Amino acid sequence: MEKIRNLSLRRSILLYMGIAVFCSFILSAAIVRTAGRAQIRIWQKYSGEIPEPDPYGVRESVSYEISRPGFYEMTPSDRVLSELCDFLQTYTILLLSIAGIAIAVFFFYRDKIKRPTEELERASRNIAVNNLDFHITYENRDEMGRLCREFERMREQLAENNRALWRNVEEERALRAAIAHDIRSPLSVLRGYQEMLLEYLPDGTINGDEAMKMLSESMVQIERMDVFVETMRRLSSLEERTPAAGEITADQLGADMQAELDILQKKSGKHIILQVLSSDEIFCGDKEMILEVAENLLSNALRYAERQVEVIVRAAYSELRICVRDDGSGFQESAEEVTRPFHQQNVKDSLKHTGMGMYISRLYCEKHGGELILENDGQRGAVVTAIFQRIA
Repeated sequence: MEKIRNLSLRRSILLYMGIAVFCSFILSAAIVRTAGRAQIRIWQKYSGEIPEPDPYGVRESVSYEISRPGFYEMTPSDRVLSELCDFLQTYTILLLSIAGIAIAVFFFYRDKIKRPTEELERASRNIAVNNLDFHITYENRDEMGRLCREFERMREQLAENNRALWRNVEEERALRAAIAHDIRSPLSVLRGYQEMLLEYLPDGTINGDEAMKMLSESMVQIERMDVFVETMRRLSSLEERTPAAGEITADQLGADMQAELDILQKKSGKHIILQVLSSDEIFCGDKEMILEVAENLLSNALRYAERQVEVIVRAAYSELRICVRDDGSGFQESAEEVTRPFHQQNVKDSLKHTGMGMYISRLYCEKHGGELILENDGQRGAVVTAIFQRIA
């Protein structure tokens, strides 16, 4: 049966037709013979007695010829039966041959055409509505089976193309969101300096040296934005960004962060404590990435803190840690949920925040061979620790 099921369509139709013709001829022969015998019995009624055969075979065999009685010599019922026998003897082979061919075609269609055709029609309807979550299960190794397998291969390729397209769309979306998110912190610092200059410079509250210091810090932020924009311009996805190794010390990183903390503290109205654990060891990593992580963690902490945020920076030769602690309500979701792209804790978040800060922080930590640890303080608030490993 396995071999028959996997026969080609041409051989299958020949097999079905051959079986049908053979069965038709056998059955036709049997019917013709039976009809002939029945007709002889009817005619015997009108041709007289026939001697009984010799049971001992002594008499010579004699052949008897029974002639057809006249039409009106037979009773009506015998006439009908005799005509029926004539009809069967004349047309049985033709009628059974036609019936056998029709039955062969029916079984051929049912066994070889119907199911794969239905599978292909169902597949076409699904593809038309962009539903590729199905499979073609026809597995015969005939022409229709090969056609179904090719259709299944086309479906798999379409599904893979759709997945690749969606990945590209999501990567581009994440890249745009990352640019919009990470450029916000330098812009906030620049805006803070401009507001301070506009407020205090006209009435002489700040002197020229302090104003020049603010302008100098503003230029640093502008340079950071230039470097960041140029870096992101060459990328097609956020995952393509690779860290650039550079020497970093804890004091240097703390000084870079302090200028921004002063502005963010004034803008948020919350107290920020920066603690730098000084060390003579020099860490090697991407300073821009590390600063972006620190800004993301600090911005997130300021959103949920009630009064105070504490930042601890510790740098060693092989590892750099930035720990940000707030006195808010802590994390209500798992670390996996919080660090996924476009995560929004509530509806109000989507109005001002892209939901990319924690995801970018985790990604940049992992690119440094480290990790992002999210915990809840035993007393109150959230604690986020960014760990960076030394890179060459």
